[in-house]
Amino acid sequence: MDISDISIPVAAMAPHWKPIIDSIPPNQVAAGDFDPDQHLQYEPPAKVHTMKDLSLPENTGISPVAVSEPFRLFTTEAIHRMRAEVLSQDVWDNCQYSSNLAQCQLRGFAAKYAPFVYDTWKNPATLSIISKLAGLDLVTEMDFEIAHINISVRSEEEKKQQVAAFAEKQAFDEDEGIAGCPYEPEEKPIVDWHTDAYPFVCVTMLSDCESMIGGETALRTGSGEIVKVRGPQMGCAVILQGRYIEHQALRALGTTERITMVTSFRPRSPNLPDDTVLTTVRPISNLSELYSQYSEYRLEILEERVRTQLRALRENKRGGKKVNVKALKEFIHAQTEFLAHMNKEMVNEELVTMGSIDESHLLQSGHSVAKV
Repeated sequence: MDISDISIPVAAMAPHWKPIIDSIPPNQVAAGDFDPDQHLQYEPPAKVHTMKDLSLPENTGISPVAVSEPFRLFTTEAIHRMRAEVLSQDVWDNCQYSSNLAQCQLRGFAAKYAPFVYDTWKNPATLSIISKLAGLDLVTEMDFEIAHINISVRSEEEKKQQVAAFAEKQAFDEDEGIAGCPYEPEEKPIVDWHTDAYPFVCVTMLSDCESMIGGETALRTGSGEIVKVRGPQMGCAVILQGRYIEHQALRALGTTERITMVTSFRPRSPNLPDDTVLTTVRPISNLSELYSQYSEYRLEILEERVRTQLRALRENKRGGKKVNVKALKEFIHAQTEFLAHMNKEMVNEELVTMGSIDESHLLQSGHSVAKV
């Protein structure tokens, strides 16, 4: 049985798995601030798939880019530093969540407990790489969503049993003449079918996956077919326009752990739509922190839009031009919808069931993405 299928206290989880970084003496884990020259090791992906490649309408989302193949992003030293912060006792004690979509997640810790991780994703050099791949100038969504962690672990004995079962299945398939088919895990995925709350994500692998079998990200195309993107190796990443593509993280064999870091992004420009929803994150968040940061950046977007509109009105007045009433009313209507969307997403705390995520986020369940 996979230990991540069981809800158990953190203290009880520790003996069942051993993070890679534990084998590194503490005095050999480097200190100091994030330095892009020292900690970034970017190598472009072999391919970046478009929304059109996935049979999705080309006007879907905020960019033509759908998903990248895995690409090298960080040095080994950077990953060790990240793991040291992510797996710290403070993070485990204060920032652990679970839901019906995923059994073990760490959230909202970076700004307080993980300065290296926080600075990594805020650095202009990192943002430049992510933006270039996404085809759009991006910023981190909000501090609470820097470095969301998904964790799946199993004991060494469980790993051996599953690998042996896989080898037995492969031998059977060869006898039956069906060998060569991709590995299809029978267990439930690490993270079940979902769309992300935010426009873009960058998924970084923090585990050693050299011997991993499976572990891909499955994507549902516009035609309903399922395609898979190869999972990244340690220090590598993929970008995904996950707000607009249904996907799931498949389980893997051959490793005792699979730890991924998911950082969310939104457009820098206040003039582009912000389709953020909180459906999948409300039940696994400190709602006070989430709502505060969500409100702050959304109101900043609104503030910038209003300032831009006000400047245009004043310039037209100085130039002796008439007010374009139709355009002004359209602007007011758009901002009214923007505020209504905010109001809808900020569900009263007493109405939120922690750990329970419904299916309203799934695009193919009849729900569409509104442009606000």
